[in-house]
Amino acid sequence: MSRSATAVTAAVFACVLSCVRNPATGRREFSLVSEGQEISMGQDAAKQVKATMPAYPDAQLQAYVSGIGMKIAKASERPNLPWSFTVLDDSTVNAFALPGGPIFITRGILTYMTSEAELASVLGHEIGHVTARHSASQVTKQEIAQVGLGVATVLSPTAAAVGQAAGAGLQLLFLKYSRDDERQADQLGFRYMHQQGYDPRQMAEMFRTLERYTAQAGGGGTPSWMQTHPDPGDRVKVAEQRVAALGGENLDALRVDREGYLSHLNGVVFGDDPRQGFFQGDTFVHPALGFQVTFPKDWKKQNTPSAVAAVSPKQDAMLQLSPAGNEPPDQALKKFVSQQGFQAGAAEASSLNGLPAASSAFQAQTQQGTVAGRVAFVSQGGETLGILGYAPVAAFAAHQAELEGAIRSFGPLKDRAAQGVQPAKVEVVHVPRDMSVGEFNQQFPSTVPVEVVATINGLDKDGRLKRGQQAKRVTGGTRIAAQPGS
Repeated sequence: MSRSATAVTAAVFACVLSCVRNPATGRREFSLVSEGQEISMGQDAAKQVKATMPAYPDAQLQAYVSGIGMKIAKASERPNLPWSFTVLDDSTVNAFALPGGPIFITRGILTYMTSEAELASVLGHEIGHVTARHSASQVTKQEIAQVGLGVATVLSPTAAAVGQAAGAGLQLLFLKYSRDDERQADQLGFRYMHQQGYDPRQMAEMFRTLERYTAQAGGGGTPSWMQTHPDPGDRVKVAEQRVAALGGENLDALRVDREGYLSHLNGVVFGDDPRQGFFQGDTFVHPALGFQVTFPKDWKKQNTPSAVAAVSPKQDAMLQLSPAGNEPPDQALKKFVSQQGFQAGAAEASSLNGLPAASSAFQAQTQQGTVAGRVAFVSQGGETLGILGYAPVAAFAAHQAELEGAIRSFGPLKDRAAQGVQPAKVEVVHVPRDMSVGEFNQQFPSTVPVEVVATINGLDKDGRLKRGQQAKRVTGGTRIAAQPGS
């Protein structure tokens, strides 16, 4: 028997021995991931999320969301998991679950919800992914497809991911659920919110809002919710069918709580927060941490919650700026260059434009070949930041000057106008009379288009608001010019 055939036979035998009952469905499924491993994976990945994506700094909002999530989770089929619910300071419209209990939801998606019942529908959906062990199932499928590679292979950073060394644990976020997983999570979320006394009709309303948001995103790329939640079909229609199947139950007596939800949303940041960084031409400035760094001209640039990255026009060199924790620069550097496959030059303990720093040249072996580069760690604003520039060995000499020049440009932010930028925020107002969305926007002007005003209020652009109800508008904010070519 060939070695590969033996491995496959061993894997199948292991699967037979590893059949477990799915807590949410009762069906027996084989899994190569125990509950203990599932929890451990989720906890490790949650640490990575928290290290690269900050929590939204509103203790009352955090407690409110966590309270709703915990109430639903504790009544689910897996009440004893170490559940946690965190609102991320991220403008994208998204929510995601990690195996074993950690659930994250962005302030971005919260600003598009209109009631506590809608929030319960999204949290219930994410809880469903955990109770049905969808992440464990995806890991198992990857292991079977890559016989001989253990769970550690799926979760551990590889040399090929040198440009993402600070966030390798986030690979769990890219274990995409199947359409069947999404259908099942929708079904479980519907069940959970209904069991907790929420009006299940609000799940369909939330899906309508996501559809409107997706349509408005248009040319701006696929929304984050759609990237992490493949559409299993007409979710609105299926949700309405589930409501119809409830029969003659008086749904009007169930909880929606629009006003209570909006009271927690009043004042929440809407859209990108310029205090968390933006580009001025080729210079990235970060008002909250008080630094700036200039990237090479004509490079493609992107600012995300976890990193700022730039790629050369020929895509043969890369720069990345990302948080590196609270360790001193010299310790962060030592940890970075001690990774397997790395060869480092002499460490240079020094300052960078007056800031404590440590840097080194390096080479690293990757699946695509050897890369060469320079990395620097700098302390600023109470945090250590890593600046990484690298290219394949053959291309490094051509880019060395601009890579090292970008690193040397890191320094304190001195532009007072940039220091004073402010984000837009949600403001909740009482509607004085029946009116269209257009009339509302005229009386209570927003700094976003009227179509967005409609969507964040759960309406089409020709929808109407009723007298006495609460509605959202967006006010304030410092307009930042778009980065050409980014």
